[in-house]
Amino acid sequence: MEQEQRPKVGIGVMIVKDGQVLLGKRKGSHGAGEYAWPGGHMEYMESFEGCAKREVKEETGMEIENIRFLRLLNLKYYAPKHYVDIGLIADWKSGEPQIMEPDKIERWDWYEMDKLPEPLFNTIPTYFEAHKTGKNFWDA
Repeated sequence: MEQEQRPKVGIGVMIVKDGQVLLGKRKGSHGAGEYAWPGGHMEYMESFEGCAKREVKEETGMEIENIRFLRLLNLKYYAPKHYVDIGLIADWKSGEPQIMEPDKIERWDWYEMDKLPEPLFNTIPTYFEAHKTGKNFWDA
């Protein structure tokens, strides 16, 4: 029997520390070789804030605070994968970024917002546009 196809829910977290943002070079999944925020799949019955804190801790070992909504994106760019991508922004609280999942991330680094590495994961530019303009909805 063919499995019913439905979008998954993903959460990405733009972490800000001293005017810089944390990006990691992805590997082993869609967007391999591209730079992206920490984030991942929302779990059953989990809150947005709980998912953000868990994913950041699991992927970087860091703590975040002041988590807030940034933007919503209907992500079909990496088809056949389809995600409802919830973009959050948070402030760094403590810890230094560590590679906690070496099968998924090559490295983490802090970047100035106007000096980002390339190539960027497809979702990242919408975070910056939302941050600058207040636009918070992309239905691609």
